[in-house]
Amino acid sequence: MYIAMNRFRVAKGSETAFEQVWLSRDTHLDKVPGFIEFHLLRGPEAEDHTLYASHTVWANYAAFEAWTKSEAFRAAHHRAGDNKPLYLGHPQFEGFEVMQTVGRGAK
Repeated sequence: MYIAMNRFRVAKGSETAFEQVWLSRDTHLDKVPGFIEFHLLRGPEAEDHTLYASHTVWANYAAFEAWTKSEAFRAAHHRAGDNKPLYLGHPQFEGFEVMQTVGRGAK
């Protein structure tokens, strides 16, 4: 499995607008081979921002990479630049290859 995350430092007072952008958008992820799940995470608050992360789980890195080159990716991100005033700086990407998964009841 592969996990792709983007961290967003959302300017204080812009949290509701940021969440609305994510909650109302069409991600197109359900059409992408190898996609497993998506989470929008709200993290700690700092003096000037609230930390958020988008978190997608993929079958493998190849599936994630194919997504980034797909028409579905372009459609999901075509208006991403419209929301720059909500962020402090650029989103920070982090990608992880899953080395271990422990589930409930696993032995």
